[in-house]
Amino acid sequence: NSEMITALRNNALWLLLMVPATVALGLLIAVLTDRVTYESLAKSVIFMPMAISFIGAGVIWRFIYAIESGGQAQIGLLNAVLVKLGMTPIPWLTTAGINNLALMLVGVWLWAGFCMTILSAALKGLPTEVLEAARVDGASEWQVFWRIMIPMILPTVTVVTTTMVIIILKIFDIVFVMTGGNYGTEVIANRMFKLIVTDTGRSMAIAVLLLILTIPVMIYNVHRFREQEAMR
Repeated sequence: NSEMITALRNNALWLLLMVPATVALGLLIAVLTDRVTYESLAKSVIFMPMAISFIGAGVIWRFIYAIESGGQAQIGLLNAVLVKLGMTPIPWLTTAGINNLALMLVGVWLWAGFCMTILSAALKGLPTEVLEAARVDGASEWQVFWRIMIPMILPTVTVVTTTMVIIILKIFDIVFVMTGGNYGTEVIANRMFKLIVTDTGRSMAIAVLLLILTIPVMIYNVHRFREQEAMR
């Protein structure tokens, strides 16, 4: 039906936008924090959202996106800032075309720290003599990053990306707390939850669909792991 089509479309949108955004942001933060003296503090602050339950994070961001009607004072952080700047408050969670992006922003805020931690460990393991040799040969920092760092940590980037794909396929908490799947924000897992009481058979069918969607990713991960083991 139309609601299930919306859920499938939104999950695809989450995969296309949030996965690359989260991995890219995590990699960027890992590279930048590696060059500052307060590296540990910066990484701790960025990783901190992972210590919050996803339900709690959804509640926090629901207050941030809150909008008051009828001329009342805006208590939502974003809309309060907009009003202070002389702009009109925006209904972030009920406006089609904006609400899905607003939910994805919460996901990026939550998971960027996870990606940063894994990718930072991979960057720390790079042989410094290779990087220094490239710099001595005249390579710019941009060239060192794209032509040496990225190829050498590509297996880790792949693992992080496939992990994020699995996480996004079963995204639930953020959508459930902030919109309940309304206003065109429905996703597969939330649809499954809604039907668990009223239509158990269809809910179980959606659960099987989720399992089927994750199997190719898992097979790919296992295949890559075996290839890496064979090279050692």
